[in-house]
Amino acid sequence: AVAKRGGMVQSVDASRIVVKVNEDELVSGEAGIDIYNLTKYTRSNQNTCINQRPTVMPGEPVARGDVLADGPSTDLGELALGQNMRIAFMPWNGYNFEDSILVSERVVQEDRFTTIHIQELSCVARDTKLGSEEITADIPNVGESALSKLDESGIVYIGAEVKGGDILVGKVTPKGETQLTPEEKLLRAIFGEKASDVKDTSLRVPNSVSGTIIDVQVFTRDGVEKDKRALEIEHMQLKEAKKDLTEEFQILEGGLLARVKAVLINGGYSEAKLDAIDRKKWLEQTLENDELQSQLEQLAEQWDELKADFDKKFEAKRRKITQGDDLAPGVLKIVKVYLAVKRRIQPGDKMAGRHGNKGVISKINPVEDMPYDENGQPVDIVLNPLGVPSRMNIGQILEVHLGLAAKGIGDKINQMVKEQQELSKQREFLQKVYDLGDTRQKVDIAALSDGDVRTLVNNLRGGLPIATPVFDGASEASIKELLSLADLPTSGQLTLFDGRTGDAFERPVTVGYMYMLKLNHLVDDKMHARSTGSYSLVTQQPLGGKAQFGGQRFGEMEVWALEAYGAAYTLQEMLTVKSDDVNGRTKMYKNIVDGNHSMEPGMPESFNVLLKEIRSLGINIELEDEE
Repeated sequence: AVAKRGGMVQSVDASRIVVKVNEDELVSGEAGIDIYNLTKYTRSNQNTCINQRPTVMPGEPVARGDVLADGPSTDLGELALGQNMRIAFMPWNGYNFEDSILVSERVVQEDRFTTIHIQELSCVARDTKLGSEEITADIPNVGESALSKLDESGIVYIGAEVKGGDILVGKVTPKGETQLTPEEKLLRAIFGEKASDVKDTSLRVPNSVSGTIIDVQVFTRDGVEKDKRALEIEHMQLKEAKKDLTEEFQILEGGLLARVKAVLINGGYSEAKLDAIDRKKWLEQTLENDELQSQLEQLAEQWDELKADFDKKFEAKRRKITQGDDLAPGVLKIVKVYLAVKRRIQPGDKMAGRHGNKGVISKINPVEDMPYDENGQPVDIVLNPLGVPSRMNIGQILEVHLGLAAKGIGDKINQMVKEQQELSKQREFLQKVYDLGDTRQKVDIAALSDGDVRTLVNNLRGGLPIATPVFDGASEASIKELLSLADLPTSGQLTLFDGRTGDAFERPVTVGYMYMLKLNHLVDDKMHARSTGSYSLVTQQPLGGKAQFGGQRFGEMEVWALEAYGAAYTLQEMLTVKSDDVNGRTKMYKNIVDGNHSMEPGMPESFNVLLKEIRSLGINIELEDEE
C-alpha cells in the first residue's frame, strides 16, 4: 500500500491505516482523512497467501508515494522473495551430488522457508433431470464420525482441521429409477423411500491435502431459499460491513469536525464554550465574519454529503450481500471452501539462488552434524562446489564473499554495541565502511545526529545491506577491503570442522551468505502413486498424470530395456494385464482377491485399435481363429 497524499499517520491496526492529510494537499471542504484498508490472508491465483502488514507507526509523517504497508513478498517496500542463508561450498557424503542441497534442521525450526498456501474447493448443486441435488448433512451410508465436522446444513465449520478424504460439503444427487429386486422392494417398504434413491456426491478433501478451514462462502440462486448457514454468513457479512462503514464514517466525521472547530475558534468561540455544546450542533452556529461563515456552511454541506454517502454505501453493500447470486443456468447453489495449508521445507522441495543455481533438497540434517567454523557457528546450507566451474556462473561465489563481508561488518558493529564503545568510535567505523562504497553517493556520518547514528547502528547489527548493480558492482578489490575491515580472511575461506567428528576438514572452505529462494515446485504437489484407477475409453490404457490419478508410462525405451534383459514375463505383464488387456486384468484382480497369484494374458485392446485404424485406410484386415 502506497500513500496517495502526504500527511500524518493518525491510527494503525492490522486491517486499516488512517492518514490525516497535509493542509496544502487538501481539496477545499473535504474531511482531510485518507483510509487505507489492508488485505488479510487472501488467496492469490497461485494458491499462495496475500497478506499486508503495516510498516508505519501512529504519529509518523508520510509523503506522497511512501510505503505504508508491506505486501506478501516485500520488506519495507523492497522486493524480498527469499532469505539470506549461511552457505558452504563443499561435498558432504554424497548428499549434494548432482545439484542436491543439504539443509540444516535449524532452517526448518526457524520457519525460514515456511509458506502458507490457500486452496479453494467448490461444490456445485445443480438441477438435474431426475430432480435437484441437495446440500445436506443427511448423507446415505456415511458414519457419524465423518459428519462430525459439518453443521446442520451439511457445510464444514470454520477452523476445522481436515485431512484427505474428509467431507467438506455434504451433497446428495437423485439416482435414476432402477429395476428393484423383490428383496430391495421389501427393504424399501420397511425403511422408507429416501434411503436408496439418492447417491452421495459430497465434496471431499483431496487425498494429499490436510489443513485448516479458514473461510466458507455460500452463493444461492435468486428465488431459491437460503439455508441456515447461508443466512448466518449473510448476517455476519452485514454486521462486518456496518461496523467497517461506521468506523470509516466516524473517522471522516472526526476529521471534518476538527476543521469545523478550527473555523469556529477563528470566529471567536472559546474551546470551553464549544466543548459545552453538542458536536453535531457546531455546524448550526453563526459567525459574524462572512468568509468564515461561508467556510462553515461549506463544511456543513460536506457533512450532509458524507452522511448521505454513508447511507448510500451501506444500502449498496446490503443489497449486494442479501440479494441472490447470478449463477450459471441449472446451478442452484455453490459452496466455496477455503483451506489453509502450512508447508515447511522438506526433502524433495526445489530451491535456487539468484544465478540459475537450482537444486532439490536431499536431506534435512541435524544442526549438530552440520559443518561449523572456529566460533562454533554452523552453516545453514551445503552446496556442491562442482555446480560452479562447468556452468561458469561465478556470480554466486562473488555473492557469497560479499555476503560474508556484509555479515562480518554487522557482527563487528554488534560487538561494538555489546562492549558499549563510545559513539565517536562507532561513527569512525561507519564512516570507514561507507567510504568503501560508491564515491558518487557520499555518505557523511558526521552530519547525522547521535539519535540517527544509534538508529543506523541498530539497523546494521544484523548485517550491512549492500546493492551491487550489474556492470557497475563491487570489484574484487573492494570485496577484499570489506572483508579485511570485518577482520575476515580476504580469501573468503574459513576452516570448517565436521559436526559429527569435530575434526577440521582438510582444506579451507568457501563460506558466506547467499540469497536463496524456495521455488513453487513442492514435493507435496508432485507426490503421486496409483493402484487401480480410471482407464482411457479408446485404448483402455490407464490415464496419465496426477490430476487423473494416472499411472506411470512405461515407454518404448523402457520396453527396449526389458527386451535387452530378456525379461519376457515382466514384459508380457507390462503390455497386457498392467495395461489394456481388459479381461486379463479383471481376471487377475479376482485371482489376487482369491489368493491365487496367477495371470492369463489375453488380447490387448490397442491391437483392436490398430485393426480399426488399418481398416480406416481401406485395407480389410481380420483376425482369423486357429481352428
